[in-house]
Amino acid sequence: MQRFFPALVGLVIVLAVLSSCMFIVRERDSALLFALGEVRETISSPGLYFKYPPPFENVVYLDRRLQTIESRDPERIQTAEKKNLLIDYYVKWRINDPRLYYVTFGSNSNAAIERLQAQIRDALNAAVNVRTVRQVVSSERDTLTDEILSAVSKRAAPLGVDVVDVRLRRIDFTTEISESVYRRMEAERKQEANRLRASGAADSERIRAEADRKQQEILARAYAESQARRGAGDGQAAAIYAESYGKSPEFYSFYKSLDAYRSAFSVHDSTLVLSPDSDFFRFWNNAAGNQPAPAR
Repeated sequence: MQRFFPALVGLVIVLAVLSSCMFIVRERDSALLFALGEVRETISSPGLYFKYPPPFENVVYLDRRLQTIESRDPERIQTAEKKNLLIDYYVKWRINDPRLYYVTFGSNSNAAIERLQAQIRDALNAAVNVRTVRQVVSSERDTLTDEILSAVSKRAAPLGVDVVDVRLRRIDFTTEISESVYRRMEAERKQEANRLRASGAADSERIRAEADRKQQEILARAYAESQARRGAGDGQAAAIYAESYGKSPEFYSFYKSLDAYRSAFSVHDSTLVLSPDSDFFRFWNNAAGNQPAPAR
């Protein structure tokens, strides 16, 4: 056993030296290979690699995955109207140049996050200070985001960082301007509602006037047509009456008298004050219509 102990110790030492000469780069990492404290190579492809054992060469790993920075507290930023807004944001970024990133920040990711947050605050102030509340909240929000992303990307590139996206997650009003903003919004909504009501009333009057005009035109045409037809009917009736009278004047007089009786006595409790020998009753007791000789 004592004979094999030195050989076993030598084998362990050899294995330790060999293991220190190998390193693995994972898919999510980039590796910086240092030779006597100086960066000799940057490795971004995953795989198994070899190097000299420490202290001749050593390896530092950097995470190259997409990372997120979220604002801890909303940033208080002033608009062009001297009104304060509370803006909450998040940023997506990754290490673009491992060598430059390590030279700037070392392996301390907190330092990189603090530097990026400072740059984002500066870009937010520069973009929001020249805009009104309405522009920041609604009309130019996309343009504002693009300006911030462009500014932060340019300032982060020399640090070895690639800023992928910047988003304004929430924009709130401070307490001192919330009431004034709500009052202004309420006044604008009321003004819009009044405009719509006035427009609707005008349309209603126009539609009603148009309907009345068409109604009068239809009634006028109908009345004219009815009068024309009534006149034609009266003419035909007069012609028929004339023809009938010409054929038998006695029967025509008798028929018209019966029609007069029917009309006169169709109403209950009707009273006529007439002389019995008047012409109205000439067919009452005599079908021939001859009046009796007056009594002496």
